Amino acid sequence: MFLVSLERTLGRYSLWLGKLSAVLLLLLLCNVFYDVLMRYAFNDVSIGMQELEWHLYAAIFLLGIPFGLQTGGHVRVDLFYERLSLRGKAWIDLVGTLVFLIPFSLLVGWYGVDFAREAYELGETSGDPGGLPARWIIKSVIPVAFFSIAISGVGMILRCINAIRGVSSDGFDHDPIQH
Repeated sequence: MFLVSLERTLGRYSLWLGKLSAVLLLLLLCNVFYDVLMRYAFNDVSIGMQELEWHLYAAIFLLGIPFGLQTGGHVRVDLFYERLSLRGKAWIDLVGTLVFLIPFSLLVGWYGVDFAREAYELGETSGDPGGLPARWIIKSVIPVAFFSIAISGVGMILRCINAIRGVSSDGFDHDPIQH
């Protein structure tokens, strides 16, 4: 029962990141609306607002990945996967998560910390006049996102173990968002 509880706790974290991504999407829509209005109605262009668009888009994408993993929205080649039993699916997801997802996400997260720290220490700013002053903020999203992907991966591992043990089938037969 502890593993099921831990799985659901990690799942809630991933779902929270999905909600955060949704809020960032609304901010992006407002930003684009403002940018287009200012450009075409008032002939005024803001480099900072344009850069904020791609910063928000990157954050939405990166922070949305754990949500996609949690809800089964990630891409998988399922030539055989769909026909497998619950336990067969769990074994494939378990091996794939342990061999590919966890090592890759931890590696990128680890190197992303130095990437963001260096930007902070150098006081890196936009190369464009009028651009955003603190480039380290968006670079910090990289390690946060990849460590969050690893956390979501641990949740997937627990879900697989629980399914193999026959304790829970969340995420294999129905939508895990319902929980």
